[in-house]
Amino acid sequence: MWLSFALGACRGPGPDEAQQPDDTAAQPDASSAEAEAKPLVLRLEPAGEPSPAQELVESASGKQGAVASAEANASRIGVEIMQAGGNAIDAAVAVGFALSVTQPSAGNIGGGGFMVIRFPDGKATAVDYREEAPGAATADMYLDESGELTNKSTVGALAAGIPGDVAGFWYAHQKWGTLDWKQVVEPAVALARDGWTLDEEHAKDLGYAAKRMTDKGFPDSAKTFLKPDGSNFAVGEVWTQPELAATLQRIADEGRDGFYAGPFAAHMAAQVQELGGIWTAEDLANYDPVERQPLIFDYRGRQIIAMPPPSAGGVVLRQILAASEALDMGKKPWHSVDQVHHYVEILRRTYADRNLLLGDPDFIEIPMETLLDVSYIDERVADIDPKKATPSSEVGAGVEVKESEQTTHFSVVDGSGLAVANTYTLNGGFGAKVVVPGTGVILNNEMDDFTAKVGSPNMFGLIQGPQNAIAPGKRMLSSMTPTIVVEDGKLRAVVGSPGGPTITTTVAQIILQLIDYDRSLLDAVRELRIHHQWMPDAIWYEEGLDPKLMKGLENKGHELKTRSWRIGHANCIEVGPSTGAYTAVADVTRDGGSASAY
Repeated sequence: MWLSFALGACRGPGPDEAQQPDDTAAQPDASSAEAEAKPLVLRLEPAGEPSPAQELVESASGKQGAVASAEANASRIGVEIMQAGGNAIDAAVAVGFALSVTQPSAGNIGGGGFMVIRFPDGKATAVDYREEAPGAATADMYLDESGELTNKSTVGALAAGIPGDVAGFWYAHQKWGTLDWKQVVEPAVALARDGWTLDEEHAKDLGYAAKRMTDKGFPDSAKTFLKPDGSNFAVGEVWTQPELAATLQRIADEGRDGFYAGPFAAHMAAQVQELGGIWTAEDLANYDPVERQPLIFDYRGRQIIAMPPPSAGGVVLRQILAASEALDMGKKPWHSVDQVHHYVEILRRTYADRNLLLGDPDFIEIPMETLLDVSYIDERVADIDPKKATPSSEVGAGVEVKESEQTTHFSVVDGSGLAVANTYTLNGGFGAKVVVPGTGVILNNEMDDFTAKVGSPNMFGLIQGPQNAIAPGKRMLSSMTPTIVVEDGKLRAVVGSPGGPTITTTVAQIILQLIDYDRSLLDAVRELRIHHQWMPDAIWYEEGLDPKLMKGLENKGHELKTRSWRIGHANCIEVGPSTGAYTAVADVTRDGGSASAY
């Protein structure tokens, strides 16, 4: 029916919200702009049956394929794609689109991300489909007349970068997928069209989204998450998204061009402009993912494959692990005062480098060779005092240069050993709090990940430098850290997490436990987490850690802040060294997730 390092890179053919700082006032005239939106004519296939409620599975094992993601329907779909003859790339694309339906706070197709891939022959690559600044973007676009920051980098259409999800998935599928494109997209179409049964977490999320969008001045966007009578959805009710279903159907039928070209792209650009944004149809048409050489380095005899800039994740992870090896951290009991103190001091130094030196390598010079060099990393941690904390105000970047946490991660492995680590995002929960009329597409607020004003924190408290300043077509620095671990030439683990700046520390803590402490992936994912990011100068920790540990850290001069919400949400896969079986582990103790395998 019809509805009214100078790293080698090549461009392809051709995005706890409740805890983020208040993004305050609504954008001017937002609701009136929404009211004037014209409907977009899109096609929908006949309806089927809604997906029933899915059981959350913390761990699942098999030898043919495995998926760990933030939502049960998505994990199920990924395994079904592999059972139908698809490979891990096909499954990853299907999972990515499914999460755009079932994890709207983070996985909607209005965002962007990164994909790290390891092939059965041991070769690896990385796909950068991060959002980029529109062509009309300027370095001072979020400052008022007094030079102070406004909230426009977090709320409203001006906060949105050009999304990369669809282009990234299309690129990966066209280059390495085996099934027909429509076959991997249509499960998501069906989920959106026919609906799926809400559990407690997702029913709560929809109510939260509707309230936030209304409070920020976007009541028409809020209707996407409410029943026709304006009431909230309850547990056990079915939520359908006909506009998103039609958009996904167009993408299934037309591929990349169904989103980035033709009448749909023109409609998207026009609506974003009506809502105060600066997208153009040309911005969408010109967007391309970038295939990059991944960062590959050794840690204690294992090979780590990670994402290069504009993700900061791989660089920071390299520095954390190399520093941990230099300080022989594996000999310090896990979560002892001595271990956590040294770990935090490592983070303090690595995040100073991250925040001040990194950005989009296609726009700036990054001293990659130095940052990744073991001698440099050893020098950075040589001044750690084992008896007391170093104030972050005394720690700067080690190199002089000339110049939300609402993310979601999934891991996929197929029977051949092809592995995919994928992290993508809208940035804050439900992005910019705007749904593009007639499309079901939620706008990201990734522009806040740029340095809008040097010395001022973004929504995650990160204080960044001019390396990450806004420029047209530039990609904003990210913390996303999709990572693959190889041991003795064989796949060992696929790791990743959402969580804004806590992503890399979450991934590091899991890898340290797997390698240094010989823990199972399940135990490593369940373990309580700690985070430090240079500024603000405090250790953030999850509730439940030993009070003696907290007291010992305070005695060394650390400021401690508990987090009422969890750090990260790791959905990972490990390979049994002796059995070769894949075990998918979902971080179900931290707001859901589900594992599936066969």
